[in-house]
Amino acid sequence: MKCLILLMIRLYWFLKPKYRKSICIFRKSCSHYVYEITKEQGFLKGLNAFYFRYKNCRHGYEIFKNPVTNETQMLLPSKVIIDNKEIAERLLRN
Repeated sequence: MKCLILLMIRLYWFLKPKYRKSICIFRKSCSHYVYEITKEQGFLKGLNAFYFRYKNCRHGYEIFKNPVTNETQMLLPSKVIIDNKEIAERLLRN
């Protein structure tokens, strides 16, 4: 099953034109993140990573500056807070 997911992601990268791919809110694209987790940690962890990214990589996020650390962070729709190291650079420039 692990090989099937990895193959499907590689086919996605190969077959889908760049101009048709959606722009991810995370620094590492969702497909690259899921591919890496699946390859390193296995099928179930890969599915969990896919589910997490699927439900959070959409509108409904909020970028804010943490008043305590003065660091830019993002609140995801699932109420998880991520640091600026994981936020796409294009969102940090705005």
